[in-house]
Amino acid sequence: MSTGKILGSIAIMAVTTYLIRMLPMAIFRKKIENPFVKSFLNYVPYAVLAAMTFPGILGSTGSTASAAIGCAVAVGLAYFGKSLLTVALGASAAVFIVQLIGL
Repeated sequence: MSTGKILGSIAIMAVTTYLIRMLPMAIFRKKIENPFVKSFLNYVPYAVLAAMTFPGILGSTGSTASAAIGCAVAVGLAYFGKSLLTVALGASAAVFIVQLIGL
């Protein structure tokens, strides 16, 4: 990849990141009072994180079955309040075992 394309990509990402942070401040000048809008904006970070993470989970292993099982184990451990390290190790172990079995 040429240096021009790399610098162009960095510039586009910088502008996009800046616009995402600047536009809400420019559009919403006063405090948001509407409870529906407040609750919607409260859940946006979780939805964006899930949308960015989930495709990466399913494509991270050799098979979709092992990735789905690892994801299910991670969600289950997280649901029961386990630490981040426990969730990561449990999901990794589940994927490893499923890969050894051959699914």
